[in-house]
Amino acid sequence: MASKVMDVIYWKDTERTGMILTGIVVGLLSLFQLSVISVLSTVSLAVMCFTISVRIYYQVLYILNWGDGAHPFKSYLGMDISLSGEETDLYMQKAIVLAMSAVESLKGLFFVKNLLESIKLLVLVYLVTYLGELSNGLTLLIISVIAVFSLPLFYRQRQEQVDNVVAQIQGKIDNFKDTLCRIAHGGGPPPDSTPSGAKPKSQ
Repeated sequence: MASKVMDVIYWKDTERTGMILTGIVVGLLSLFQLSVISVLSTVSLAVMCFTISVRIYYQVLYILNWGDGAHPFKSYLGMDISLSGEETDLYMQKAIVLAMSAVESLKGLFFVKNLLESIKLLVLVYLVTYLGELSNGLTLLIISVIAVFSLPLFYRQRQEQVDNVVAQIQGKIDNFKDTLCRIAHGGGPPPDSTPSGAKPKSQ
């Protein structure tokens, strides 16, 4: 199942991925004008009309001896999406562990277990308030869907260039974090990078 999802994200089957992406984006855009119930019912109605029409068409072909009578959606009906008891327990355990880990992290951030990390969260939440004024959650969801279908493929095609840019940005972030740490510890000078603290010889 996971491999099929990755095939869709990496555009292994261009036609299928294009249909899935178009359907999701159109459905989300519809939510700007219609309620969730209206969108779901309309999409379900369209899908049912299509599948029933195709099923009747294949049945007519079989009656006229123009077809073999095979079910047009046999591959989808035979798709195994069930989970065994062990797999269900494993996924539940993973979900519980992730949830408890998230709660533990948030507890440490909100109750200031680490001052620097809590300040980072404060700045992030402050920036999110501005983001909320510029767009709503549905717009961000549409952007996220488009990013999921585009960024992985872009990274695979431009991996070296992206890694170089990310390394440069990470270096600047590390320098900024070192500056904040020095300020938090009294604003001392940066550590001496020369061996044993020896001063370089003057020319």
